[in-house]
Amino acid sequence: MCQLLGMNCNLPTDISFSFSGFSKRGGLTDHHTDGFGIGFFEGRGLRLFLDDKPCAQSPVSDLIRNYHIKSENVIAHIRKATQGSTILENTHPFQRELWGGYWMFAHNGNLGADFQPPSIFYQAVGDTDSERAFCYLLDRLRQQFPHKPSHDILFDAIAQLCAEIRQFGMFNMILSDGEVMFAHASTLLHYIVREAPFGWAHLLDEDISIDFAKVTTPEDRVAVITTLPLTDNETWQQFACDEIIMFQHGKIMRRQHPENPVYLTHEQGLEIARKAGVSY
Repeated sequence: MCQLLGMNCNLPTDISFSFSGFSKRGGLTDHHTDGFGIGFFEGRGLRLFLDDKPCAQSPVSDLIRNYHIKSENVIAHIRKATQGSTILENTHPFQRELWGGYWMFAHNGNLGADFQPPSIFYQAVGDTDSERAFCYLLDRLRQQFPHKPSHDILFDAIAQLCAEIRQFGMFNMILSDGEVMFAHASTLLHYIVREAPFGWAHLLDEDISIDFAKVTTPEDRVAVITTLPLTDNETWQQFACDEIIMFQHGKIMRRQHPENPVYLTHEQGLEIARKAGVSY
């Protein structure tokens, strides 16, 4: 199964440290070799880089590590194909326009063959369940709201749509409009909020450390969302199963989870993935 990475900040921030470790999961420290992508919101614009080659060996990945793009909202994805062939049009993140702005989406999981939702405004270019889910989600939002609603109203609508889509299978996803970031977990998803006082961080997938106190200001605040923790000396928080969180300016603004939340171990998440016909 795929690996997700999201970053939401209060100020434009460089994701190079997190991406250095994350990218190794695309063929070196893990077996996800079916392409990768990363997108950066910059004002009303969106820089999107995609490659259908393994992330750990991709020249595009090298470019990202050396091109220190700063953004307040970033989504990255390393693909382990479950549906659809290994071609560029099946590579996440996906982007579409809604209400005069870009939206970006990446999915980890597997939705059943019976997930064939009707679409009026948006059509999938590739043949993945992920892109179908994105198109359906935006289609429903566009039908429900002729103009962009508040983020609180959007949160409630997206939470309802996630509850509907996850009935068809595993639906871990990250979605952003460049202003806020929504993250939903069916199984495994983790996050950390870094803010003052900052300290050291050491990557799990590569022997690299950074002292954030030397590269940040006291005003900086960064939320990082990922399938599995990226560092081994920080305290990561785990999403409950079926939880959705909305981040803005590096803060949690809204969250919704079941009344009796369930938190899976890594091994339990792997077992559910295997039963669904996929693997981490």
